[in-house]
Amino acid sequence: MLSLSLKPVTPFTHQTPKSPTSTKCCISERGHCFDIGDTFFRHESATGRDLGVLAAAIYKKSHNALRVLDAMCGCGIRSLRYLAEADADFVMANDANEEYGSVITGNLERAGKGYGENKRWVITHSDANRVLTECYLRRDYFDFIDIDSFGSDSSFLRSALGAVKLDGFLYLTSTDGFSSGGHRPLHSLAAYGAYVRPMPYSNEIGLRMLIGGAVREASVLGYHVVPLFSYYSYHGPVFRVMLRVRRGKHPDNRHYSFISYCSRCGNSYAISWDKLSAIGCSCNANVPGSLIVSGPLWTGPLHSAPFLTEMLNLAEQWGWTGNGTGKQLEKLLNQMMDESDPKLPFGYIKLDEVASRAKVNSPSLGTVLSILHKVFSWHIF
Repeated sequence: MLSLSLKPVTPFTHQTPKSPTSTKCCISERGHCFDIGDTFFRHESATGRDLGVLAAAIYKKSHNALRVLDAMCGCGIRSLRYLAEADADFVMANDANEEYGSVITGNLERAGKGYGENKRWVITHSDANRVLTECYLRRDYFDFIDIDSFGSDSSFLRSALGAVKLDGFLYLTSTDGFSSGGHRPLHSLAAYGAYVRPMPYSNEIGLRMLIGGAVREASVLGYHVVPLFSYYSYHGPVFRVMLRVRRGKHPDNRHYSFISYCSRCGNSYAISWDKLSAIGCSCNANVPGSLIVSGPLWTGPLHSAPFLTEMLNLAEQWGWTGNGTGKQLEKLLNQMMDESDPKLPFGYIKLDEVASRAKVNSPSLGTVLSILHKVFSWHIF
């Protein structure tokens, strides 16, 4: 179960500066022209921004209100798109670097007033944790909080959970491929409370590690989180998860457990806390080091099919699907829906590995998928 982005789905154009001495470079994304100045910006992250805007717009439609906190806004393109496309009532755009202020202001001015009684946005320059904590202390809660952080900085998780409204959305990020790959288990333990070791499906482990960290922090506060979608992109790498925050601890604790992988037979299993003393594999391998265990991690569904259906329908209404770049977004959302079946196990085995273990030639991926769909349909009917 893993959602991949093969290439950005949003077209970009770079416009030549008006004069040779100008340092401004106008970039266009989904029809919005904006300046990036000296901020850190990746056009490859456009897919993640598309997904965030679709989710925010669905929230606005169902709640008739949308207040957004963009905790690490960079040049402000996400804030601009939340205002212009998701029709946010108000956006707080924060970035700790005060030197980005003029760039952010110039970009957000394209979406309306940032002053007066009916202002739609405000810009702040402070540490993200401080902004989130101050919002909590003022009881100034937000419907949607986007934290596009770097590395595995999880220090903001608890403050973000305190600043978001109940039933609100948290859009979290990790770019720590070393920890998800099991190369820094003590680091992942400190950041997300999970001791992660090398496994074949490290990209999926990264998503489950991030969700698991949020599950742990939410439980401390008496809340639980529900994944709406999970997205991995190779550039960075980038792990992004959209979570709905709800009151009460998670009703199903079996989704927060350990994952084992047997390097001898290739099988993976979920191990509950009360079964840790009886870890083993069905192949009964006695090879030292053949069984690898990581956790605790989120072992439940990575996506919500009903929510993804709403996202796809909205993307179609906006003309974001179909031929060209829209085909990639449509493919991604459909792939997420296929992965959202709660009966599907976590992890995967590469087709070449299956063929190698069976000592046969690798069939085409299309052939295997066609057979699996037929088998699945037979079980249904």
